[in-house]
Amino acid sequence: MSPSAAPSSADRPPSSASRTVSKTLSRTSTSRSQAPVKGALEYGYPHGHLGHLTETESTTFAAFKTLLAEHKLYHPATPTAPASHDDATVLRYLRARRWDLPSAHAQFADTEAWRKQADVDGLYDSIDVEAYEASRRLYPQWTGRRDRRGIPIYLFEIRHLDLKTIAKVDKAAGRGKLGNLSALYENLTRFTQPLCSQLTDREYAGRTPITLSTNIVDVTGVTLKGYWNLKGHMQAASELATAHYPETLDRIFIIGAPSFFTTVWGWIKRWFDPVTVSKIFILSPPEVLPTLKSFIAIENIPKKYGGELDFNWNDQPKLDATITKTVEWAGGHNAEFPTGPLYWMPIDGGKRLQCVARGTVGGKERRDVVGSIPVAVEEVAAAAAVNGEVAANGEATVANEEAIRAGQQPVVGEPVVNGVAAADVGSEEHQQQPPPVEANGAALSEIASPASEKFVDAPSEPLVSPPLDIKELSLEEKTDEKKLMETAEALPNGNGTALAAA
Repeated sequence: MSPSAAPSSADRPPSSASRTVSKTLSRTSTSRSQAPVKGALEYGYPHGHLGHLTETESTTFAAFKTLLAEHKLYHPATPTAPASHDDATVLRYLRARRWDLPSAHAQFADTEAWRKQADVDGLYDSIDVEAYEASRRLYPQWTGRRDRRGIPIYLFEIRHLDLKTIAKVDKAAGRGKLGNLSALYENLTRFTQPLCSQLTDREYAGRTPITLSTNIVDVTGVTLKGYWNLKGHMQAASELATAHYPETLDRIFIIGAPSFFTTVWGWIKRWFDPVTVSKIFILSPPEVLPTLKSFIAIENIPKKYGGELDFNWNDQPKLDATITKTVEWAGGHNAEFPTGPLYWMPIDGGKRLQCVARGTVGGKERRDVVGSIPVAVEEVAAAAAVNGEVAANGEATVANEEAIRAGQQPVVGEPVVNGVAAADVGSEEHQQQPPPVEANGAALSEIASPASEKFVDAPSEPLVSPPLDIKELSLEEKTDEKKLMETAEALPNGNGTALAAA
């Protein structure tokens, strides 16, 4: 097989390749609903990640780095300098494009051009801390906890958002919505994920970096009109992640979806690549706690969803005990990180990572040392030296080397998942009256168990419960918006109140 070809499933041990299961309620036939769903839950995790590559994947990965280097998009490590991009980051583009070299190269080049044009690194260093915090309150927020695999958990409560607040924050941002939004994604990839990677109380610790996030999205109380008003806000976040931060989203649990949510889903799913779509779970009230408990320890589930974590929307992260004990705190900090942008830099010859608080406060640049952690995954330590930051003798210095960026912006090809092209997912063929939702035959704990051996193919789109009961509405681009909203305002929102009350 050529390096550019997608790796065959034959490259993996059969038992490992099939250890991806879904506990989602199935609306497929009764015979299919008795078995776990392959692909929708973890999409092969940790397969395809560092430390778990097949021979073909490793060959493709090496060829990809060579291709990027030839186009001046990537500089390999030298005896005196780290690689321009860490392996975990480069690998995300291959997974996102299903190991297709031309598509992965196109997306990588497009992202590098965008980062240079938007001065993403400079913004993260200089963004006003108050502006950063204002933007943070409009998007998913890290709870300070991790799921059973050690992946950070984010919470997003949509009902707190309104157009006036969003417009006010965007106007004050200076660099616009995407500028501040990129800073939040930088925090995920440069602070939260590297921190979680170095914690040793997880499976594959010291071997596989954390490059994903688990998201709980609470849509309780949001009317159809409310969704429509927030469409641009949510679309910007989703499309930025898909285009320039690929493979950073893993499980997404949608909670509180009303009966009309399938209408909303018709346009939301077009913002994500099909791989991400296959990992979205829409849960009815009885499913919430049992499903979350299957993937997240009870002490890390917010109380409002039946767990034990005292975390509310807009709280700062409530760090778990492993994090607070692992960090050697400095600069007066104790058991919590400061607000604003943060990232890690290697110190002590790469044996430790140092957390530095950046951004500006009152117009003055901030560079405060918060603490340090021991290195468990060397790949992450090398990654911390990228983006021009190097630490020597505990003090940060700015390196002057800049990678050459590609100016072209080629079109990224359509990925394919579960045998369905992205352009076809959600087509009329896939929208025709599905059977009623039925519960899987096995208990959630049994479905999640490695002992499960029978699998069925993942559905081409998430499974919605309850079934759609408003079939007349559509949010396709050709929809008459005025007519849509007039119709929406006349319909109940599932809670006995009018949509116009949004």
